[in-house]
Parts: sequence; C-alpha cells; structure tokens
Amino acid sequence: MPQKRVAAIHDISGFGKCSLTVALPIISAAKIETAVIPTAVLSTHTGGFTGYTFRDLTEDILPIAKHWKSENLKFDGIYTGYLGSKEQVGLVKETINLLKDENTLIVVDPVMGDHGRLYAGFSSDFPKEMLTLCKEAHIIVPNFTEAAFMLGEEYLEPPYTKEYVENLIKRLAATTGAQVVLTGVCFKKNEIGASVYKNGEIFHYITNREDAVFHGTGDVFASALTAALLSDKTVFDAAKIAVDFTVLCIKKTLAENGDRRYGVNFESCLFDLIKALE
Repeated sequence: MPQKRVAAIHDISGFGKCSLTVALPIISAAKIETAVIPTAVLSTHTGGFTGYTFRDLTEDILPIAKHWKSENLKFDGIYTGYLGSKEQVGLVKETINLLKDENTLIVVDPVMGDHGRLYAGFSSDFPKEMLTLCKEAHIIVPNFTEAAFMLGEEYLEPPYTKEYVENLIKRLAATTGAQVVLTGVCFKKNEIGASVYKNGEIFHYITNREDAVFHGTGDVFASALTAALLSDKTVFDAAKIAVDFTVLCIKKTLAENGDRRYGVNFESCLFDLIKALE
C-alpha cells in the first residue's frame, strides 16, 4: 500500500508547541507524509508571549497550491487550522478545491476562539466566514465557543446537559453538512471529552479532567484525530484516541511542572499514539 499524504494548512510558531509544529510531528508519527502550507510565521505563539514577530504569508498560499497541482500531487487528506483573516479563509477554500479529488478527506479545525471569546484580531463576523470553510469539510472539530459563534448563538459555560450538547452538534451538522467532533465536552465539573455526530448517530467519550490549561492542546487533539482518521479508524474511534492522547500529554507535562505557555510534552507520548493506531 502506498504511503498516505496529507496537506496541513496552518501557521507556524518558531517556539511554543501549536499549529504546524504540532501537526507535522504527530501526523508524521502515524507514518503519514505531511506536506505543509504555512499561513504565517511567528517567533512564538501569541498566548502569554509579548514582542513576538509575525510574517503574513497570505500571498504564498495559492501559489504553493498551484505549484503542487502542476506537479500532479495527490492528497489523501487536507487538514486546516488557524487562519488569520477572512482573505485566508477564501484562499484556503480555493486551495481545497484545487487539490482535492473524490477520495480526499477534508478536516477543518475552525480555530478562532475559546472560553466564550474570539481570539485577538478576529472581528465579530469572522465566524460566519469560517462557517463557509466548514461547509467544504467532511469533518469539523470545533470547541463550544466556535460552535456557538458559527451558529450565531451565545456561548454557555460548562458543565453541559446531554440535551444541549446533542442539540448543538446536530444543528451544526445540519448547517455545515459535515460530521462533527465537538471538543471540550463535560457533563460534570471534573470531566472532559468529545462528542461525535455522524449520520444521525451520537457518541460521547468522556474522561477525567486535569486542572490545567495549556496552549496548543486543541491542535494536539485535532492532529491526533486526523492521524487516526487517515489510519483508517472510524470517526468514533479516532475521537477516543485523540482524547486519550491529549489527556496523556497534559498529565505528562503536569508531572514535569513545566511552563504552561510552552505547550504540552506530546513528543514523549508519541509512542503511545502509535500503539493506539495499530
């Protein structure tokens, strides 16, 4: 069987584990070739650091995709994450339609906010633009902030009822036409997990929550999910693998008592992910 290949379209931070510095090693560890289109280059990520450098690569996105197309490169998956502007969203939609074929899995992580707030630099109409990209996807991976804002609703604080979660995920699936993997699910205070909606079936996978917040764990989750999906796992099994891997990375990092701005020590847990994918 030929090696699978995914195109990862994210920004890259030289320091601070998130976006491409997470996606590339995690997906590669699953024996999947990972081609990258950087949307911006930063010296560090923006969570807790100041004075960072930022270089916008908007003008390079489509030329890279067109070059790949001219080389007749084929992709088993296209995986998108943080996009810094509405213009980039439009260019990524063009890129997807340029590079995909009938067998290409499209995974969109609509990275734009958390804890009821949009990230800095995003206007209030950005969720509507991101929704148009989600409509291009087979699978989307929003958190509750992103899900609510794309539906034009107020964010609700956890914990959640199953009725609320299932209603939210069904409406998001109906709006986008995509399978939905909703992250940050908790029905009790000390829980965390994900819920999946596919073809009318709902699956909840919940585990114990660690009392810590680390930058980049959403990217760890979505990258592990993408790796599992392209390893021929069902979306339900892929979500379970991604939850377990992300929680393991958090536990490992907490045990080391490292600086939380730096992200999680996913590198030490890659062997566990590989085992889970076997």
